[in-house]
Amino acid sequence: MTSYLPIGDFSRATHMTVKTLRHYHEIGLLEPADVDPRTGYRRYSVEQIPTAQVVRRFRDLGMPLEEIRTILTASDVATRNRHISAHLRRLEEELGRTQRAVAALHDLLTPPASGDVPAIELRSVGAVTAAAITATVEARDVETWFQGALGELFATVAGQGLRETGPAGGVYADELFTLHRGAATVFVPCDGPVRPLGRVEPLHVPPAELAVIEHCGPPSEVDRAYGALATYVSRHALAVDGPLREYYLVGRRQTPDSALWRTEVCWPVFHTSGPDQRPHAGSDTECATPPC
Repeated sequence: MTSYLPIGDFSRATHMTVKTLRHYHEIGLLEPADVDPRTGYRRYSVEQIPTAQVVRRFRDLGMPLEEIRTILTASDVATRNRHISAHLRRLEEELGRTQRAVAALHDLLTPPASGDVPAIELRSVGAVTAAAITATVEARDVETWFQGALGELFATVAGQGLRETGPAGGVYADELFTLHRGAATVFVPCDGPVRPLGRVEPLHVPPAELAVIEHCGPPSEVDRAYGALATYVSRHALAVDGPLREYYLVGRRQTPDSALWRTEVCWPVFHTSGPDQRPHAGSDTECATPPC
């Protein structure tokens, strides 16, 4: 014989509010076992308690309602477990981002040790021929746009039988930082002019004098490198107008572990003293950049 609980008792048994239970009924996620057609009173069977507890735990873990519905209606255990595992992976990735953010905050709040100065060099880079993609993008979309554009560039250069002559780079207009919307260009140096194809166009990357710092880690943490570089330039160099540059020495193409990515951040400057004449990593001779 099935035992029924009124919605108030079922609420106490499952630690779900009556309002939540009503909402789940309305969207078809957790329907009561019986609804009085005259009064509209909801009754739940005791057999529904474990299901309600599963729903509550999934919600505590931030799982979307539609995904919970998919799990509850899965036709087999393998399908159900696949959806649960996918959500657990997302939680692990989010936990990793949170841990990195906490570590970064600790570093920001910890006074730097005496003599602990980031390695910054002044560098002259020559002009290069490159394949490039340029667009006006929102700052929040830069990473997604960048990865897509970079993959397209590598494929186009290889497909046209050209040889890469240095690491990929990016050129970013001031508006992308000041207004969070502006022109962005990502390029791959190559040994000949690329034929226009889709979004890909040939580009002459002009020479520049730059103050350069290397960032080790994911793009979400590159602001620290920008801050250190701006501090250095304000004290020891003469900044000039012009877009900021980045060079991507190690990225997703080399390793999926973003903690191992290496990006050179470059600020345009006017050299007032003898610049570092070592060749840039984008030239045919490898640059002796200090390791992370």
